[in-house]
Amino acid sequence: MIRLLIATAVGLLVSMFGTKFLINWLTQRQVAQPIQDDGVPMHRETKAGTPTMGGLALVAGIVIAYVVSDLYNGIYTRSGLLVVFAIVGSAAVGLLDDWIKVGQERNLGLRARAKMGGQLAVATTFAVLMVTLTDVHTEVSFTRWDSIGFDLGPVGWCIWAIVLLVATSNSVNLTDGLDGLAGGASLFAFATFTAIAFWMFGNPEIYDVPHALDLAVVAAGGVGACAGFLWWNAAPAQIFMGDTGSLALGSGLAALALALNTHLLLPIVGALFVAETVSVIIQVAVFKRTGKRVFLIAPVHHHFEMLGWPETRVIIRFWLMAGFAAALALGIFYADFLSIPGAVE
Repeated sequence: MIRLLIATAVGLLVSMFGTKFLINWLTQRQVAQPIQDDGVPMHRETKAGTPTMGGLALVAGIVIAYVVSDLYNGIYTRSGLLVVFAIVGSAAVGLLDDWIKVGQERNLGLRARAKMGGQLAVATTFAVLMVTLTDVHTEVSFTRWDSIGFDLGPVGWCIWAIVLLVATSNSVNLTDGLDGLAGGASLFAFATFTAIAFWMFGNPEIYDVPHALDLAVVAAGGVGACAGFLWWNAAPAQIFMGDTGSLALGSGLAALALALNTHLLLPIVGALFVAETVSVIIQVAVFKRTGKRVFLIAPVHHHFEMLGWPETRVIIRFWLMAGFAAALALGIFYADFLSIPGAVE
């Protein structure tokens, strides 16, 4: 438990002070997020000139929290290091995308193929190394490795892992459109995985996740880092996380779900991210077929802005939905534990 508290505190402090440093440094150099011309009209007035790439401090918070926490009576495990690799690797792809955007002063970074190629490279490396270097189970899982009983095999698991990593990182990226929305929702998700991983650590005979405590440390670092970043990113944001942060957070959540054998619980933990992605899919599919739009603007958080909701109202209500989803996921996880014969004595 002490390691989790250390990770949370270090992640919060590094992210908080690191973000403040970035705000000053980027503002002095006029490194700002370009605003989409076809986006929400009021954003061109309220958000123009806000520095971006704040995800650097957020990712630094997670990494340093993990390193420092394991110095206290811990051990760096392969599972923990690989989850951190997924976070850092995805952040690197996002950083390149953000850098091109601010360098060219337009809201287009890497070409779609190049960006997807970078994401696939990170996801593939993570998946292959997890299968070859750790004892991760290759079954499709819900709340534990044997909850479904369908074994994908090493190759199938790698493909499945790549899909989850890429899909989740892009889902968080789509959600990152309002001040603090993605950061707050990610905080709930990381907190959920912290609790799940710590519970697995206390019940190794049921969950068979040898590195559960180390994975809980990574997740706790994510909680602290998100909280520290939100100190400056909450509306009105003084800095944006950019793709640097959103891709890293999404990859981190997916990597934790894979390492903890909670694959199909992930869409519940991150239900808000799923809803945002589905809104975009529906919008594109219907428009291509009928020429009409289901939402005024997609993702769906912009739809409510266009209806006249204040930005803070949208954010807080979406945070509430993210919190309810996280609580539901924890409830399902614990209910499954209670259903195991002999689990409660």
